[in-house]
Amino acid sequence: MSRTEFDMLTEKEKMFIRKEHENKFMSDTTWLRNAVLNAEANINRKKNKRFIELFPKNNKADKEYNQNAVKNILEIEKTNGKGWVDLVYKANGMKKPIPKGKE
Repeated sequence: MSRTEFDMLTEKEKMFIRKEHENKFMSDTTWLRNAVLNAEANINRKKNKRFIELFPKNNKADKEYNQNAVKNILEIEKTNGKGWVDLVYKANGMKKPIPKGKE
C-alpha cells in the first residue's frame, strides 16, 4: 500500500489497520515468548527427562464433526457441482493441481 493510498483511507479504516497491526505484534510477541520459555525449560531439564515439544502433536479429531462436514460437502457437490473447489484455489491465488495420469 503506497502512502497516497493510505492517505485516502478514512480514519476508521486507518484505526482498523492499526488495531490489526497491534494484534499481529501481540501474537508474534507471544509466540516468541513461548519459544524462549520452552527453550529455557529444555535447557534446564533434568537428566533423562523428556524433551518438551514447542508444538505438541494433537491427533484428536472430532469424528462426528468430520462426518457431518463430509456429508454437507457431498450434498453441496450433488446440487452445485465441484466448482467451489476452483473458487477456493482462485481466492488463494493458487493453481489447481493436475492429477497424476492426466498430465
